[in-house]
Amino acid sequence: MRNQNIILLSIGLLVSQAVLAQNADRKFERANAHADHLEIVTSDGVYLIRPYSAQIIETAFIPRGENYDPKSHAVVMPPGAIKTTLHTDEQRIDYATPGLGVVVTKAPFQISYVYKGTTLTAEKRGYARADNMESIDFVLDPSEALYGAGARAVGMNRRGNSFKLYNKAHYGYQERSTQLNYSIPLVMSSKMYAIHFDNAQIGELDFDSKKRNVLRYATIGGRKTYQVVVGDSWNELVGNYTGLTGRQPLPPRWALGNLASRFGYHSEAEARTTLDKYAAEKIPVDAIIFDLYWFGKEMKGTMGNLEFEKEAFPDPARMIADFNDKGVKTVLITEPFILTTSKKWRQAVDSKVLATDKAGAPYTYDFYFGNTGLIDVFKPEAKTWFWNIYKDLRKLGVAGWWGDLGEPEVHPSALMHVAGSADQVHNIYGHEWARLIAEGYQQDFPDERPFILMRAGSSGSQRFGLIPWSGDVERSWGGLHSQPEIALQMGMQGLAYMHSDLGGFAAGLVDDELYARWLQYGVFQPIFRPHGQEEVASEPVWRAAKAKDLAREAIELRYRMLPYNYTLAFENNQQGLPLMRPLLFQEPASQRMHGFSDSYLWGNELLVTPIVRKGQASQTVRFPAGSAWFDFYSGRRHAAGTTATVKLVPEHIPVFVRAGAFMPMAPLVQTTRDYSTAHVNLHYYHDRSVKKGSGKLYDDDGKTAAAFEKGKYELLSFTSKLDGTQLSLGLARHTGKAYQAAPRSFAVLVHHIGSKPAAVMLDGQPVAYAWDAARKLLSVQVPATTAALSELSIRLSGSDS
Repeated sequence: MRNQNIILLSIGLLVSQAVLAQNADRKFERANAHADHLEIVTSDGVYLIRPYSAQIIETAFIPRGENYDPKSHAVVMPPGAIKTTLHTDEQRIDYATPGLGVVVTKAPFQISYVYKGTTLTAEKRGYARADNMESIDFVLDPSEALYGAGARAVGMNRRGNSFKLYNKAHYGYQERSTQLNYSIPLVMSSKMYAIHFDNAQIGELDFDSKKRNVLRYATIGGRKTYQVVVGDSWNELVGNYTGLTGRQPLPPRWALGNLASRFGYHSEAEARTTLDKYAAEKIPVDAIIFDLYWFGKEMKGTMGNLEFEKEAFPDPARMIADFNDKGVKTVLITEPFILTTSKKWRQAVDSKVLATDKAGAPYTYDFYFGNTGLIDVFKPEAKTWFWNIYKDLRKLGVAGWWGDLGEPEVHPSALMHVAGSADQVHNIYGHEWARLIAEGYQQDFPDERPFILMRAGSSGSQRFGLIPWSGDVERSWGGLHSQPEIALQMGMQGLAYMHSDLGGFAAGLVDDELYARWLQYGVFQPIFRPHGQEEVASEPVWRAAKAKDLAREAIELRYRMLPYNYTLAFENNQQGLPLMRPLLFQEPASQRMHGFSDSYLWGNELLVTPIVRKGQASQTVRFPAGSAWFDFYSGRRHAAGTTATVKLVPEHIPVFVRAGAFMPMAPLVQTTRDYSTAHVNLHYYHDRSVKKGSGKLYDDDGKTAAAFEKGKYELLSFTSKLDGTQLSLGLARHTGKAYQAAPRSFAVLVHHIGSKPAAVMLDGQPVAYAWDAARKLLSVQVPATTAALSELSIRLSGSDS
């Protein structure tokens, strides 16, 4: 009872604010407790309140005269067997898990949410209907920052904006865009809670644009269901949300390499010439991505052919095999539009795979590429038909898929799918398209990891392995400026592989400084894919010498960082953690960090500051509290919570390493086919302030689906301990049950050792080492071994301890 009393006291202020706008027509009638949920009956309907975990509760409202729709496009977590408490008196009902609780005020009717005695939010009016829309309002604290609503570029704190929930391309956007390809019905608060509106239909999400401390969700119809998710940290909150909606499978390791792409390669000869140029320039590359010319010589009139154009690509199987022999995968663009002029139009009509008009005939309409129909990806027959095309191309050797125009780009409201009208399913079209491919692989290629690059999706799409990108951004400094915010926000919302067309897509600007800075930023974003309209070369091999050299340096760093980056992908797969993390993850209580996206964390150990203005000579960097930071290049130390102005150089953007960090890196390879962790360069960033530290490296074959779950992996754990003058670095190996451990050697590189060590021991025996006084770097070679445990002990001297 004590916790319930706290809840009642703490909710008083919020309720007093909310009741001023209560729906006076809604009257409480009764409450019915069930084994797995609480039922609240009101004068106009029924609320079903159901816990999924101690930190997730779902609330569904069923208006009188309607039936409950249990189908969610997003949620995959089953409701848990959670112990709950229920307390009822004349005024209130308290229904609580061990953490998250619901308080129902009977008169005037009110639903509020409380976590560990702290009020989070409350419904303001409950669901209401007006002007052919259904809506629900929530009360906001005046000071809370808001995030979410999908891919937008409006500033990191999105409060004060109203967003259309309608996936839509924005060609050539720059610093600001209020509507892009991913509209996600999710709000996240600086108070460490999230509300996911579990409804696919189009609508609007208003983040207090009228400055009345109100969050408003409105929709044309559909489910009246939402989940409240909480956490004690941002990592936990995002982890809980992705636990609810699904976690991203590990991509194939080659997806983390450099992907050659442009709009587009017109022929096999052009593609071969480009890859030969990569080899000649010794710039690593892992895939080549074909835009729409693979199925037609012309941009218009050929979409929907979905087969190689024979004159330009006379022997695609041989081409793909030759590329694969070089360690280069082949990725093809596909679109869901079947033009009436395409080779597959009659087959699509006869197979009844197209969306229809209300009379059941294929719905045809004009858009940029021609007169078209649209594949109904919700229809079982259409899924089979479309998947068989993918399957045949996969058998030809194609390794990955690019799903373009999947908002869909033009989607008339009168068009009908088997799952509903265009407006009812518009926002989950890309989601279902990704599902189609993912489930096809599970059925026909169950051991393979699919690569699914997709321009549109929804909440939960990450569980299909969907890799999003930020659309047709302008090739400009304004276009670059918006990219970190978009990627950071999408990572918070579960779609952690959001990335941009490196160098920019739209417009013919030639700016080598912009190109280099964009690629340098790309080293620390999830997917490294230069891409753009062909008026300006997107591949580094065709750029001017200086830009090419800077690009090569960035790409080589990307490949050396594969052990660290692949481990970030594993963390995302297992915990839902973003690869790119806002600094508010590090300092959640800092008001300044609530709207900050100038710098971000790449994983837990690196602080990255993109350069997004032309001609910058210096950049002010705010170093997060909690640890000191070392310049990745110069080694200069910066104290926690300080600010410094750093001088910029053309060769790289500012990057800093957390004190006490382990950074596993690999020898350079020209393709991830040749990647190996048989030898690892293990960097440790020693600092007197760090008494204990840890890190890890995850490894598997880079291609087997669910390798971790199948036991086909190895996980290395690193630890550090500083006790007086003794620095101990430990290594433990855990091997999955189906993985054969192989010998592995290490070059252990301990940074910031200012004095020659008094002694260095490996597993209790003296070991040879090198100490570079100028670089303050201690190097120890650890011979190849399969030992499960090893310890390197360093007796420090001077000021190092």
